[in-house]
Amino acid sequence: MALATVISRVTGLVARLLLAAALGFGVLNDSYNIANELPNMVYELLLGGVLSSAAIPVLVRAQRTDPDGGQAYTQRLLTMGILALVVGTIAAVAAAPLLISLSVTSSAHASPALATAFAYLLLPEILFYGLAALIGAVLNSRGVFGPPAWAPVANNLVVIAVIGAYAITPGQISLHPNLMGEVKLWVLGVGTTLGIVVQAAVLLPALRRSGFRWRWRWGWDSRLSSFGGLAGWVALYVLAGQIGLVITYRIASATASGGVSTYAYAWTLLIVPYGVLGNSVLTALMPRISAATADGEIDKVVADLSLGTRMSALLLLPVSALLTVAGTQIATVLFSYGRSDLAQADRLGHTLAASAFGLLPYAVVLLQLRVCYALGDARTPTVIMALMVAGKIGLSLAAPVLLGPQQVVIGLAAANSASFVIGAALGQLWLWHRLGALQTRLVAGTVARIGVAALAAAAAGLAVLRLGELAMAHTAPPVRAATELVAATVLGGAVLLVTLRAVSVSELQVVRSRAAGLLRRGKE
Repeated sequence: MALATVISRVTGLVARLLLAAALGFGVLNDSYNIANELPNMVYELLLGGVLSSAAIPVLVRAQRTDPDGGQAYTQRLLTMGILALVVGTIAAVAAAPLLISLSVTSSAHASPALATAFAYLLLPEILFYGLAALIGAVLNSRGVFGPPAWAPVANNLVVIAVIGAYAITPGQISLHPNLMGEVKLWVLGVGTTLGIVVQAAVLLPALRRSGFRWRWRWGWDSRLSSFGGLAGWVALYVLAGQIGLVITYRIASATASGGVSTYAYAWTLLIVPYGVLGNSVLTALMPRISAATADGEIDKVVADLSLGTRMSALLLLPVSALLTVAGTQIATVLFSYGRSDLAQADRLGHTLAASAFGLLPYAVVLLQLRVCYALGDARTPTVIMALMVAGKIGLSLAAPVLLGPQQVVIGLAAANSASFVIGAALGQLWLWHRLGALQTRLVAGTVARIGVAALAAAAAGLAVLRLGELAMAHTAPPVRAATELVAATVLGGAVLLVTLRAVSVSELQVVRSRAAGLLRRGKE
């Protein structure tokens, strides 16, 4: 699963890099990102764990208690879920102009007409993202993790091919309202949606191999009412998050050209480490947490919550430190090609660095939400999300007042990360109220020691970067940035490992043992 996740994130990043090189950071890419954000929100919240977290606990309970191993209940759940997805997708496509008008206004920095044209072609992704989420939940509840982890790779490969097709297709995409006849628009829009279709389709053989047999099953199971309540709160959760994103995009598109793309690419770079490192830990913990809650073993839930938080800190805090000190170098290496330029890459790097502190809180929030759903509580995550969005909106509205037009997007990204800090604090308080003692002293002590090691590594990396600026002042920026990044990573990594051992972070041994086991299996 970890290998599949790594390849998925790498190929996804390659696709995003190629897209930036093909479209640049101007109005064209902003319009594409705005139109694609609603289905992407479904991806982050559904495939990222929210709907899956709501579905897995009820599926696990059905498999444990039903004479048929939960077959009939699962069939009814998928039937109702598919029906809801079809209706929701049709409604979203029909409302495309309205959805776009909420996110962007007519200005020199935006094109509502182009964004709307993209929306008609991209919003059907919602149906297939939802299907992949539901099927993935069924597979995870049956202990099958590999195929859902590999499915996004198929999507990324399709998108990479589509970008190649876009590059060789003659003509260009204009910004005027008469757009739907342009071939390049259809290649990019339909091709992107095709990637999500493939992502859902490749899960079907794994579903059959798991022992589940699909058939349409109508009629109502009383337990669907419970899941419907969970799903309803999840829908409100999605809505709250979307409101925050809409306001962010309105501010970004109104202040500077390329603001939306810069924000989107900074977010992409930020969650790559989570997808590679953090999500694998949380996905593996979710069935354990669901089974423990089903059996009433709250002590095991608390233990897994503690373990997930500590392992997330070990894996993600050092990455946050690297992104903070070397954000500009990372962006220069990855995004200073094609229709992108060094100035855009530099702004992206500063945006990434300013938001890197939100990486661990983001992972903690998702873990806490999974525990809530496992406990059958979908209302609390929605309330927490609403408070997170309120904080994000307040900070986002302050950005244009306090910052210049080119720096507004940096403030918006920092506001987004600050909302995760708010969410993690609120989630910790609620879980303490609900579950009692949460091994807080153990978690806080471990996170503090890892934080010290990460700061030491960051200081070492920063020293290397400053030396690089002096020693390679006349070297080509991408070459200098790559050299500085490698040197900072190597030295910072060495300092990190030494400091982790010095401050006695026992979780390091877990990672080392697991890595050694994987290497032995690879040699065999």
